[in-house]
Amino acid sequence: MPELSQESEHGSEHESERGGIAKLFGWFAVTGPSMVPTLYHGDFLVVRYGNRVRVGDIVVLRHPFQQDLLVVKRAAERREGGWWVLGDNSFAGGDSTDYGTVPHDLILGRVRFRYRPLKPGQRSPLALLRWAVSAARLVFSDRSASSRLRAR
Repeated sequence: MPELSQESEHGSEHESERGGIAKLFGWFAVTGPSMVPTLYHGDFLVVRYGNRVRVGDIVVLRHPFQQDLLVVKRAAERREGGWWVLGDNSFAGGDSTDYGTVPHDLILGRVRFRYRPLKPGQRSPLALLRWAVSAARLVFSDRSASSRLRAR
């Protein structure tokens, strides 16, 4: 199940022709439910390429068996040969419980920023206010969630 829009990866390659900072960051669109409630279908992510990964980080990686497919998961545990990655939604699957440890070279980078676009039905003043407050967020490591995920 795809987790990130392929169009976004091509967009980041196009932007990288413009200069230095664009080579460090990429822009991706989330598809699928595996990271709910942290990320939702339609969210946009800014990823810092090559950034050091720590337990609890949300990372973008190439799927180990289908490397043209990009996925977003939480780095739950460092293991010999790579990272054990898990989705925050345990019912969605498509993580290391299915394909094992992800080699270090398949991890593209850490998610640093999330933008959640306004949904078409959000028109009331209260809904617009809630959206405005939560639409754009920095993404930090969630060590408590990664410990919880390792225990299951």
